[in-house]
Amino acid sequence: MFWLTTKRFLDKAAIKEPEKGADITLMNKWYISTLTDVEEVKMVIRMLPIWATNIMFWTVYAQMTTFSVSQATTMDRCIGKSFQIPAASLTVFFVGSILLTVPIYDRIIVPIARKLLKNPQGLTPLQRIGVGLVMSILAMVAAALAELKRQRVATSHHLVNGTTAIEIPLSVFWLIPQFFLVGSGEAFTYIGQLDFFLRECPKGMKTMSTGLFLSTLSLGFFLSSFLVTIVHKITGNKPWLADNLNQGKLYNFYWLLAILSALNFGVYLVCAKWYVYKDKRLAEEGIELEESEMVCHA
Repeated sequence: MFWLTTKRFLDKAAIKEPEKGADITLMNKWYISTLTDVEEVKMVIRMLPIWATNIMFWTVYAQMTTFSVSQATTMDRCIGKSFQIPAASLTVFFVGSILLTVPIYDRIIVPIARKLLKNPQGLTPLQRIGVGLVMSILAMVAAALAELKRQRVATSHHLVNGTTAIEIPLSVFWLIPQFFLVGSGEAFTYIGQLDFFLRECPKGMKTMSTGLFLSTLSLGFFLSSFLVTIVHKITGNKPWLADNLNQGKLYNFYWLLAILSALNFGVYLVCAKWYVYKDKRLAEEGIELEESEMVCHA
């Protein structure tokens, strides 16, 4: 209903009003828009639901550079007797998982997807984004389970007391699954998003595609900060996100993100099902956008 109303509203922008004069070349652009202008705006509006449902992935991604690093600082990071892994360097597993995921996708997933889906590209951009969103959900589940394990070890060794988190005898490599899943999800989501926005943005607005993509990343980090603020206020005297992680309930925050990501994925499926790719849609409507201006007359 909303889309039909918006479509009718935009169509009126390209209708020539008789009282404006007969010479359309002299008409003010504020009074009338070309058919190309109207169709380009429609394309961007169609993309907005997909754009909005991509934000949650980057909210999950933000946790890997914040709370997951905080988890790592409280765990055993020693390799051998003399070397200790810097907590922040665990993000190297992002790079490793991406380097591993890309060739697996190209060599294994694409050939299988071509046969099953009859698509020469393997997975469509929306399907790749969907895979990335599923991986982000699994990453938050893995993160919650790893945090529960870390909390149990801290409690069993009586390391909960104190104003700061004390290192517990649990290997930091328990955090690898969540880093790996988010990294693999990024390989799917990043390329899927970039391909989608470049492919679907109007010809005259290609530079806007990069802006749309990058805005999902930045808004994801803003949403992460917003959720942290809300959780701090709601949990009050028994904070989930305590300064001493051994006294907090970080796993509940991860469960919250997993639930929100699952709900977001449900909305994404509806939006992706509704979305029709530009080339197919214009072919069905018999519309061919050209650089030369076209005007729809009443």
